Amino acid sequence: MTGYASAQHDASIPGGDGDTRVPRTSRLGVELRSVNSRFLDLAFRLPDELRPHESALRERIARQLKRGKVEVRAFIETSNGELLADPSPRMLQRLNSLQDSVRAWLPSAVPLSVAEVLRLASGDSSRGTEPIDWTEILLPLADRVLSDLREAREREGARLAVMLTDRIVQLRTLAEKAGPLVPQLVEQQRQRFLERWNEALALGEGSVPPEAARERALAESTAFAIRIDVVEELTRLRSHLDEIEALVDKGGEIGKRLDFLIQELHREANTLGSKSATLELSRISVDMKVLIEQLREQVQNIE
Repeated sequence: MTGYASAQHDASIPGGDGDTRVPRTSRLGVELRSVNSRFLDLAFRLPDELRPHESALRERIARQLKRGKVEVRAFIETSNGELLADPSPRMLQRLNSLQDSVRAWLPSAVPLSVAEVLRLASGDSSRGTEPIDWTEILLPLADRVLSDLREAREREGARLAVMLTDRIVQLRTLAEKAGPLVPQLVEQQRQRFLERWNEALALGEGSVPPEAARERALAESTAFAIRIDVVEELTRLRSHLDEIEALVDKGGEIGKRLDFLIQELHREANTLGSKSATLELSRISVDMKVLIEQLREQVQNIE
């Protein structure tokens, strides 16, 4: 199923002992994107700092999701508020001394600008700060995002359930239309066989006894009726529809079972088409296959 969820967590980066600089802040973000897929396919986009946690993230997601192509993205953004902090006199003295040394050897070197001084000073200010340990933050944040994704997928599942129910109703209607066609066809064919045997008797001038001709015509019509009988197929089709409807109402992890039932529906519709002896029954079989294919495409997205 499709779905998207994200969350962020802000944390301050502590400085060293006696550090009076403006503290930096880091933001950890986690995003989960899910699209339709028959199997669970996980793709991770993590910064180097979070790579060691990929295995734990994979395990957490696999416990709660069974299907879908899921992209897991995490990022760390660090604010640059410390760029506006005042450079210390010691730092300015050091930069000036370095600049004099460089220009002593390279007189044509351009003096440092104010922006360059601030940039170099801010680069030095990051030294001595302690990195954030994201271990205790990442996994709970991922759990929260995963919960939000499941809710989004459940909403998508509710919409799919409405679609599945609608297709089931249409398939039941087609099955009801197909049911009365077979007895009517058998009766028509029986009358046609009798008429043809009567014509053959007239041309044969009584060479075949009427009773034998009638029995042969009835035997042919019976064989024809057996050959085109689709009562069993329609019965199984209705049974499969009942089971699908019950699974949709029940919810839960029903995707694989629905896959199997859709295959069985397709088999019954194919048999119905192969036994078809009228154009109307053939059209019903084709319409059933179209609806079943629509069911199959959507069922692949259900866990």
